[in-house]
Amino acid sequence: MTMADARFDEISIQSSLKVTRDETVDSERNFERSPKRAVAYLSPQQVFSSEGLTELNQPSNLKGILQLLGHLAVMVGSGYIWLNQDNLGLKIPALIIYGFTLATMFAALHECVHRTAFANNRLNDIVAWFAGLLSFYNSTFYRRYHKWHHRYTRIRDKDPELTDLTPTNLGEYLWVISGIPWWIGKVQTHYLCATGQMEDLPYIQETARGEIQRSVQLQLLTYLGAIIVSIYYQQPWFVLFWLLPLAMGQPLLRFILLAEHTACTFDANPFANTRTTLTAIPLRFLMWNMPFHAEHHFCPSIPFHALGKAHQKLQPHLCYVERGYINVNLGVVKNNTHKEIR
Repeated sequence: MTMADARFDEISIQSSLKVTRDETVDSERNFERSPKRAVAYLSPQQVFSSEGLTELNQPSNLKGILQLLGHLAVMVGSGYIWLNQDNLGLKIPALIIYGFTLATMFAALHECVHRTAFANNRLNDIVAWFAGLLSFYNSTFYRRYHKWHHRYTRIRDKDPELTDLTPTNLGEYLWVISGIPWWIGKVQTHYLCATGQMEDLPYIQETARGEIQRSVQLQLLTYLGAIIVSIYYQQPWFVLFWLLPLAMGQPLLRFILLAEHTACTFDANPFANTRTTLTAIPLRFLMWNMPFHAEHHFCPSIPFHALGKAHQKLQPHLCYVERGYINVNLGVVKNNTHKEIR
């Protein structure tokens, strides 16, 4: 692990890793926002008391395991109905729910990449990889990509998420929501990583390329193995268990993720460059509390299970708090043209 990777993990004074105070403060500053442009904004230590921040920053193996088991229980239950029920009135909804649980394994990966899902870092890394396998992300790659996103959130020519298409009309919106651009991007990125072509990715250090390449290759070989088994037994298992459900679940995930930063400010202010969306408990559960996204960006060291409590303290500071993803997406469609907010 490089020093940059270590700094990604050591994101607060209360981190479970043993580092010096200077290292921790530096990592927190770098991880949360672009340092030179963030000096005017509040820090977590200015909003929370020392004791309060320490309490919020405590990851929990028990809470993480219960969350993961709950997510998997919904996945297994809906998957069983999808694969065994002949009644279309039950089969189709089960397919959508099952696909959504596969897609939202991205949320589990995201939490584990921050190493806040569990107190045990090894457990975070293992769950992150398998969650990525289910959701068609690669955790080894995503750790570096996402670190860059946090460090340069909404900073032009820096934030890698800004390379994704932001819809400017209804056609582009439907194209993004379909998930097709996401599939294309994932296939392209997995290919580049598997073949070692990462020179043009500024967030991938040269020392990390070998690890990422091996991780992506192993992931692709796992998919290939599943395809071979399906062909050998002449069963559409790969399609029915994974490909079709994930394709059904992706539009729902795109619908959610589009709300995180779209039409927010292009600057380093974490209270204005990210949106929190207040939504139903089942959705928050499967998204591992990611709808509290502004809170997460303000202090990424806070585990998923404490974001609701952090919201109570941070809400007065937040510029964008929306009730429901439908409202956010209707706003995107209604405005048609995405206007940059300066």
